[in-house]
Amino acid sequence: MRRPTIALVDSGGTNIASVRYALDRVGADARLTDDPDVIRAADRVILPGVGAAAAGMRRLHAAGLVEVLRDLEQPLLGVCLGMQLLFDRSAEDGGTTCLGLLAGEVVAITPRPGQRVPHMGWNELTSLREDPLTSGLADGTRAYFVHSYGAPVTGDTVMTTDHCGTWSAVVRSGNHWGAQFHPERSATAGLRLLTNFVLEVSP
Repeated sequence: MRRPTIALVDSGGTNIASVRYALDRVGADARLTDDPDVIRAADRVILPGVGAAAAGMRRLHAAGLVEVLRDLEQPLLGVCLGMQLLFDRSAEDGGTTCLGLLAGEVVAITPRPGQRVPHMGWNELTSLREDPLTSGLADGTRAYFVHSYGAPVTGDTVMTTDHCGTWSAVVRSGNHWGAQFHPERSATAGLRLLTNFVLEVSP
């Protein structure tokens, strides 16, 4: 059986090698690329990323990938910063226009007594609705997070997590999915999510 082809968008993140290794473990043929034709031809597309929204969008604009990503018909998964870039806007760096594939603005997480920012480490997931991407991830499943900005809970939210408030942990709108946590660092839960993305989801 042919291995599904995954275009792993070269967004400059330091986590890309780990994401690629995790995809190989779940049986995907992952190719790191910023070539629009390769991205359009892939069975699935993953937009990883760490760092700031403005820098991430500048890199996508420089590579001519903004409209490519907006026009994809196959499943697209944003991971960490990649998920945040799917939204309309991020408040980071004074305000950044993002891809606009999900409605809402990503905002700074405000520290609370006993809870620090960035939100870093293992935290529990809470399911709001069923989705093929999160099949097998029960309430209370723990995943690994590293972020200082959070995506709002909206009608597109599939799973949430709580840290200085409640934030979207997994989102979906049509053929666009996002995971705020790092699946490549989330052990069994992360591998299950990636397996679901590679084998189970459809546009």
